[in-house]
Amino acid sequence: MIVSAFRPYFFPYPGYFRRILSSDVCVILDDVQFPRGPTWITRNRFKNDQGTLWLRVPVWKKGLGFQVIRDVRICHEGTWPRKHLASLNTAYLHAPYLSEHKSFLETLYVEHYDTIFDMNMEGLNYVLGCLDIRTPLVLCSELGIHEKGSGLLVEICRRLGADRYLGQVSSERHLDRELFEHSGIELCFMKRHSPVYPQLWGDFLADLSILDLLFTCGPMTREIMMGFDD
Repeated sequence: MIVSAFRPYFFPYPGYFRRILSSDVCVILDDVQFPRGPTWITRNRFKNDQGTLWLRVPVWKKGLGFQVIRDVRICHEGTWPRKHLASLNTAYLHAPYLSEHKSFLETLYVEHYDTIFDMNMEGLNYVLGCLDIRTPLVLCSELGIHEKGSGLLVEICRRLGADRYLGQVSSERHLDRELFEHSGIELCFMKRHSPVYPQLWGDFLADLSILDLLFTCGPMTREIMMGFDD
């Protein structure tokens, strides 16, 4: 059985979903430390007439010290939800499939989610449904594991009865290969591919949010995403 693990990102890039689809079980790392610096948990890249469009969800961090991802609260001050929606509607006004997702986005931004984890999981589950990806999701917090780093991933595999862990190739240098080998777990890595597809607004930009691909290619999204096999 193949297991992979992910932090709950804000509408992540297509490769995130490609790895989920290539796994038998996916574990969401909801109880690991929230990064102190910039993170894909709160922001992502889209595209408009100026090129890269960054959208960021503000969260409460100052003075709170160590926080695990699932506890980080969204800052609801200001008008950023309205600005996000306006930016997406303007940037993707001419996208062929934007209209199919507008209702969901409007509901997402109107809903008063308490945590970034809840908001991101709503988005993640929505995209999985759009792509007909049925890989089971398991929350790490439900497994009761206290190890960190490679030890955490090894213990996840043990708890779920997995004999293979599928990681991103960029993470290889951070993992303790010897620990995996001693535990009888095979380390596999998925190379990072950037599917090229029709985009709005000039030159192609790689690894934008999955929403860019969904808005422009609609029902072809999954085929395009998986068309670049290792």
